[in-house]
Amino acid sequence: MKRRRVLVSSAVVLAVIGGAAVAATTLSARDTGTVGKDTGLPPATASVERGDLSDSTQVDGVLGYAKERKVNAGAAGTLTWAAGAGSSVKRDGKLYEIDGTPVRLMYGAGPMYRTLKTGDKGRDVRQLEENLAALGYTGFTVDDEYSALTADAVERWQKSHGLKETGQAGPDQIAFAPGAVRVKETEGAVGDQVAPGRPVLRTTGSERIVTFSLAVAESKSVKVGAGVSVGLPDGSTAKGKIASVGKTARPGDDPQDKTPKIGITVAFDEPDKVGGIDQSPVTVDLTGQTRTGVLTVPVDALLALSGGGFGVQVVENGTAREVKVELGLFGQGRVEVSGGGLREGMKVGVPKI
Repeated sequence: MKRRRVLVSSAVVLAVIGGAAVAATTLSARDTGTVGKDTGLPPATASVERGDLSDSTQVDGVLGYAKERKVNAGAAGTLTWAAGAGSSVKRDGKLYEIDGTPVRLMYGAGPMYRTLKTGDKGRDVRQLEENLAALGYTGFTVDDEYSALTADAVERWQKSHGLKETGQAGPDQIAFAPGAVRVKETEGAVGDQVAPGRPVLRTTGSERIVTFSLAVAESKSVKVGAGVSVGLPDGSTAKGKIASVGKTARPGDDPQDKTPKIGITVAFDEPDKVGGIDQSPVTVDLTGQTRTGVLTVPVDALLALSGGGFGVQVVENGTAREVKVELGLFGQGRVEVSGGGLREGMKVGVPKI
């Protein structure tokens, strides 16, 4: 009985995202003219391999920085200096100057929205005291109350920076941010008039991240904490994890494709080792399922058998025979196979390259 022998093309894997695989097979007739007429041997062979197999998909992303925010002026006057774009500012470092008076960075989740003085209470008082203590200005209890001892510490801090020793601290001298910042851009030029509430700088955190978007249907399979590999502009790769998956879909940036998409953020395992220019394009490999210690063959080795199912052509001792196999995970141009007496190191037929 004549058997119909059909080759499965290497386009079998269409998409794999966050542990969910979507596979489709495209079948095309084998070019029987390339098979040896006398021996029935295939034009080329490949090895059956044992190892780990992962399905993955690659998407385009953008390398940037985390936690973009604006820094508003804390007083009215003339902008006389501002930290330059790309510069990093740490605790007690200068962000900008108004009328020659510097506004310095302190760490805290809440804003510096009032001038603090003896007798004041609140979380902003604790934030200020935590920073003073971290800078070595001690002698008070870190709590929610601005005491005379707190005022004394503030006077010592002011003296160290050549400021008038008032013992009071407000937005004209201090701006709070969650941590060290990187200046993304200035909102005005030196010499401009500024006023409270008007943006002076745009900053980000110092930590490198990658952002990308996926169609809503695809994003459902991406889970926070899932591992990824990022291809960087210099040709190197860096490991990371999905840090956040957006909750709101927005139209894509491509004018030809307005499919609603979800924004996704990747955090690096070792962010301090990631270089590159801000807003550089990168590629993100999203790893889905992983199968360990399985037998695999190239996708092009698969045959669609006339009786149904799939098989491979095993080549041994100068002869070839077809064996039926069960298929598992697809990924990296290979497919997991079992059955048919397959063993690691066996040779299977593939199209001639």
